[in-house]
Amino acid sequence: MIRLLKPLDYYREKYGTTLYGLNKLYLLMEKQHNRGQDGAGIATIKLDMPIGQKYIDIRKSTNTNAIKEIFEKVYKPLQGLADNPDISTDKIKEKGHFMGEVMMGHLRYGTHGKNNVFSVHPFIRENNWMTRNLVIAGNFNMVNNRDLFQQLVALGQHPKEFTDTITVLEKLGHFLDREVQQLFDQYKPYHENQKISELIASELNVQNVLARAARDFEGGYAIMGMLGHGDAFLLRDPNGIRPAYYYHDDEVVVAASERPAIMTAFDVPFSQVKELTPGHALIIKKKGTVKEQLCRQPLDKKSCSFERIYFSRGGDQEIYEERKMLGRLIAPKVLEAVHYDYDHTIFSFIPNTAEVAFYGMMKGLEDHLKEIKKKKLLELEDKTDATAVESILSMRPRVEKLAIKDVKLRTFITNDDDRSNMVSHVYDVTYGQVESHVDTIVLIDDSIVRGTTLKRSIIAILDRLEPKKIVIVSSAPQIRYPDCYGIDMSKMGDFVAFKAAIELTQERGNAALLDEVYKECREMEHWPSEKVHNAVQKVYAQFTDEEISAQVSKIVKAPHIRAEVQVMYQSVDDLHTACPHNLGDWYFTGNYPTPGGNKVANKAFVNYMEGRDERAYT
Repeated sequence: MIRLLKPLDYYREKYGTTLYGLNKLYLLMEKQHNRGQDGAGIATIKLDMPIGQKYIDIRKSTNTNAIKEIFEKVYKPLQGLADNPDISTDKIKEKGHFMGEVMMGHLRYGTHGKNNVFSVHPFIRENNWMTRNLVIAGNFNMVNNRDLFQQLVALGQHPKEFTDTITVLEKLGHFLDREVQQLFDQYKPYHENQKISELIASELNVQNVLARAARDFEGGYAIMGMLGHGDAFLLRDPNGIRPAYYYHDDEVVVAASERPAIMTAFDVPFSQVKELTPGHALIIKKKGTVKEQLCRQPLDKKSCSFERIYFSRGGDQEIYEERKMLGRLIAPKVLEAVHYDYDHTIFSFIPNTAEVAFYGMMKGLEDHLKEIKKKKLLELEDKTDATAVESILSMRPRVEKLAIKDVKLRTFITNDDDRSNMVSHVYDVTYGQVESHVDTIVLIDDSIVRGTTLKRSIIAILDRLEPKKIVIVSSAPQIRYPDCYGIDMSKMGDFVAFKAAIELTQERGNAALLDEVYKECREMEHWPSEKVHNAVQKVYAQFTDEEISAQVSKIVKAPHIRAEVQVMYQSVDDLHTACPHNLGDWYFTGNYPTPGGNKVANKAFVNYMEGRDERAYT
């Protein structure tokens, strides 16, 4: 989201263009393109437009190059208008669509439901009262959407869809209407209606609207909104689950899900981009004031660690160092797996998001190798033997690019219908680097969710190189439980770690436990969220992490694979060491930050036991 704090004349004079805001919005969206491949949308609001003239513009697309398509269609009518020095900025603003001072952009990453233009943000709630117009976009999932929906129905509303986007829009809209109406009633005895509208626009308490609406929100959310008269906000959940950053000076206010996007687009240093405090909203009034204001009392901060491991771009200074540390911390386990044999082990990574963790792992290996070199040098009888010294100093890990991703697809969050056909075509392999039946390949990945790509693609193509052994290293711990706060992995039966736990339970003759857990989950289905516990943790409690990893290794090794296969994972303790400020680990531990997460985990288990291939929450 961008709010220009100066008149358009200012940007034309200083930056040479009235398109300054739109250009920055385009750049921000491209810099966050990793967050969305299924669609994009933008919206702008023009301030102080004459009555009867359009002041809100929205455009969306689900095309492959959605951002490019949107901005080409936005820019084309502005050619010859926006930067014509003979045309005043007032006239440009009046005639040109999307020439607003308040603007937002959103990229959709469809993990559930249909990918069509009706699912793409921003969403608008329209009204002839300027102050009741509401446009929202965001990164959020509401765990208690059914309860929120029923609250709207109880108010007499008839929501047009049963989605959390519509529910959130209408919930915010309801309290916006109430706030506007209260101000209208307050001023009605003293002013004409048109004057009242101006007073409402000036004095509307956005904090009050957000606090009352968010009181019942349960989930992970970063929700941005614009009101028709020009107020804007960014609201973050009280646990800080979803990321939200902002920067402002005397020219502009900008907010985004990723800090590097702001730093790059506006050429500002790390220290000047602030993280929005959990439970607070960044509120930008039409008159230009910018404040963080409390809307929900902050709870224990449980920022999503999976954002750090995988989803966000690694250009963030902190994320880069955290990913390196994840790789470094797992290096000792890797060395054990290859029996410290540097001569016959090749180290590589896949996909590109694992590259930084790979650098960290190599640093860990180099630190170990440094100690070996020191020891060997000290043990040399003839320390003047240049050949022997050179042989020791030349010892280093063998690094090759063995698996190459051929298409920019994240298969674990692609729609189910497309995934099976995709995974066998995602990677190519580099031939001629592996000594047949002698070398071991170590490949680090940022996470292993389903194991489908491993089994059908990665291990299969690596096996063509005829290695003695293939070691797959996950820089993330075992993903055992569903997410319901934004990344939306809600089908427990999809997780390879869960499949491993089920198989081990059955192999050891303890299938009765599954029935007990199922019964317990069913009993809690209609309990209040705060009384529900995560019963599925009992399934995993039977086994060590190593036992589950060993079973995963068996699952992902297809019958035709000749090499030995070993899968290993990061430990949760080391995850917390690497990411000390992002302790949201429910994917791995089942320790959800809100009570509704336990209900989702139990529902996912019930769905699995009943053979239901459906989302664990609505």
